[in-house]
Amino acid sequence: MELRFPALNLKAKLLVIIVVLLAATLSAVVVVSLRTQQAIAQAEQKNVKDLAGAIQISVQELTAVGATDRDSLQNYVRNLHNKGMEVSIASSQNLIINSSNPRLIGAELNPRTKQVVINERLGADARRPASYDLVPMTRESTVYLIPVVVEDHLMGYVQVIANFGDYTQLLSQARTRLVTLALVIFAAGIVLSYAMADRYTRPINVVASAAQNIAARGLEPVPEVRRRDEIGLLTRSFNEMVDQLRHAREREQELNRLERFTALGQLAGGLAHEIKNPLHFISLAVDQIRARYAGQLSGEKDNFLRQIAMIKGEIHRLSGLIQNFLHYGKPIEIRTAPTDLRTILSDVLTLSESRLKSQHIEVVERNGACVPTVLNVDAEKIRTCFLNVVANATQAMPDGGRLTIDFTRRDGNLLVSFADTGVGIEPGVANRVFEPFFTTKREGIGIGLFLSKSIMEKHGGDIKIEANSPPPGAVVTFTFPMGGARAQT
Repeated sequence: MELRFPALNLKAKLLVIIVVLLAATLSAVVVVSLRTQQAIAQAEQKNVKDLAGAIQISVQELTAVGATDRDSLQNYVRNLHNKGMEVSIASSQNLIINSSNPRLIGAELNPRTKQVVINERLGADARRPASYDLVPMTRESTVYLIPVVVEDHLMGYVQVIANFGDYTQLLSQARTRLVTLALVIFAAGIVLSYAMADRYTRPINVVASAAQNIAARGLEPVPEVRRRDEIGLLTRSFNEMVDQLRHAREREQELNRLERFTALGQLAGGLAHEIKNPLHFISLAVDQIRARYAGQLSGEKDNFLRQIAMIKGEIHRLSGLIQNFLHYGKPIEIRTAPTDLRTILSDVLTLSESRLKSQHIEVVERNGACVPTVLNVDAEKIRTCFLNVVANATQAMPDGGRLTIDFTRRDGNLLVSFADTGVGIEPGVANRVFEPFFTTKREGIGIGLFLSKSIMEKHGGDIKIEANSPPPGAVVTFTFPMGGARAQT
């Protein structure tokens, strides 16, 4: 079972950091104080132990019956932890018979010495006996004068001069530890605060940068951080806002598109009545010309009838185009049948033959005979697509050039490409040529490639345009599924 801790907000995290730093500081102070007290207690115990040892050696020497080792006192004091201790043994006649300071041996012990030293520490005007001018006492030293009495008999005195209350080194070490720990805690607090500030400000800066650059880069979401605090809520809210704005922009574009469709439909509805009637009369006139002159021709009759059929076909195509304008914005209907794309291409090139020759444009077909080109398509719709591409290619090569038409098979699809050697196309333009009403030409309304893309999508295929390789020019590629397309509405 996974444990999930409650999410902490920014305020709670700041309070946690402050509490942790205060706890660390207080813990450092307590630990250093306890260790200092322990060190002072251990030092006091050591001093008491040293003092007891010195007194024991002195008493043994005063109460000994036979000869004693006079150097034992000096060796003992020399090896003590407290190097400032001085121990002297005096007889009952106040004469120093042994001392850790050999220069004091034989001097007279003044019973008022303790009082003299205390007065000196208090700053009183008191003179020390001349016999003690060699004693290395400091203002912090204390004289301990201990009489040794055995069965009410004064055996002598033990005089100890030492500073048992000098803990300057221990206190200095404690201050050093406190300052060091304070600096460490302060540095850790700075590092932790910087890391937390960076953790919070980085996603905020990303969101701010994304908000400032909406006009330049568009509505782009920011990387969402997996956090349950205010920063995670901010990034999620920003991405939700961007998503809503994107949907709103798409709806706005769709509304604009529908408005243009409506305007174009109204325009097409008005023009349809003005164009259909002349087309009808032109069709009737072509029929009359065919009926009147077809019998008078002999050798050119077949060519004449073919030209008349092409004119009738174009009239019919224009009528269908007008009908498409009337239904622009509605789903395109296709009626598929087995059709040879080479035949459609041949008809398109025949219709454009005069213009291609007048502009000195060479047409090259490749792989047309090696690739099966019979597909289940709507012949009229595909003819419209091919005718639009050929017309665009001729407009791109006003001073002549080459139009290469290639049939290839790839990944179960039939690709028909039209490559010209004209002015070419820029990548930014190539991404927009299939939008309705977008055109780079003075003539035209920018609907040909849009309709072509819609027709290809209805066939289950696609159309794309890109720069020719090698340049110059552009290449338009139609992709047909080899299985053909089912009739769609």
